[in-house]
Amino acid sequence: MARTGRRPGDSGTRGAILDAARRSFAEDGYEASTMRSIAGRAGVDPALLYHYFGSKEQLFVTAMQLPFSPSELIPTVVEGGRERLGERIVRLFLAIWDRGDGLSPFLALLRSASANERAAAMLREFISREVIGQLARTLGLPQAELRATLVGSQVAGLAVVRYILRVEPLASADHDTVVACVAPTVQRYLTEDLGLGPVP
Repeated sequence: MARTGRRPGDSGTRGAILDAARRSFAEDGYEASTMRSIAGRAGVDPALLYHYFGSKEQLFVTAMQLPFSPSELIPTVVEGGRERLGERIVRLFLAIWDRGDGLSPFLALLRSASANERAAAMLREFISREVIGQLARTLGLPQAELRATLVGSQVAGLAVVRYILRVEPLASADHDTVVACVAPTVQRYLTEDLGLGPVP
């Protein structure tokens, strides 16, 4: 007879949670998807989601197979101080993207977001809350959210042109060349005057 109720075994339960999370994030978006609602879809106790993944951010990272976790990445680039922060950010992202392992799902998500509004909204909500939001709070600078958004636009644009469209010569440029060209702009977005006049 077929079993009913909770799926046996850790791997089966974890897989069911990830399947439910992917459906929830795709259909409801990142903000509206709660750990409780995802647990309901998976037919498990919400405590299991925290047991396996710790947070909604980490569940999203795992379910979408992202190559990095914002809560781990942002403290790494910020802890060295504001000087050369732009360089550290660009170098870290290049190192992550050029590893080769695990990048394909992230690029597939970027492609999907460019053509599908639901995918775009899901990714936008995640980036706004978990990446830009965390970076803005950590920086503690005037206009921090705008600065973090500008950095996000620069990094995302670099990913699209270098890894999806593969536009030369940027696609095959070495890391030092990319850093020399892109990092000063990222640094300006983060720590220099944006030319917007006094902060309201």
